[in-house]
Amino acid sequence: MVTSLARRLDSAFSALSDPTRRAILVRLARGEATVSQLAAPFDISRPAVSKHLTVLDRAGLVARRRQGREVVCRLEPEPLGEAREWLERHRAFWSGQLDQLVSRFEDGPNKGDPQR
Repeated sequence: MVTSLARRLDSAFSALSDPTRRAILVRLARGEATVSQLAAPFDISRPAVSKHLTVLDRAGLVARRRQGREVVCRLEPEPLGEAREWLERHRAFWSGQLDQLVSRFEDGPNKGDPQR
């Protein structure tokens, strides 16, 4: 059974997999921006940036609102917090596993072997 959290994490990690979308989030971390402002640093069309924003919006990572003729975007940090918490839980596990592996290599293959 796929939980709501699992779906949100899948959506967030999928959205974060693209470097353009990550760059957009970095820019939005500094404050709200219009689609035109977000598109300016990229060598892609404004409709392409809008498609990236749709992915980020569906993942809950950005919110968009109309302001006159412009669309203004802002960062929604909650899904990033959920992703960070998930990564932190798994980081602790894998750090422990890697520490055990390093310890075995440092001890050498024959440590404690009475035949040695």
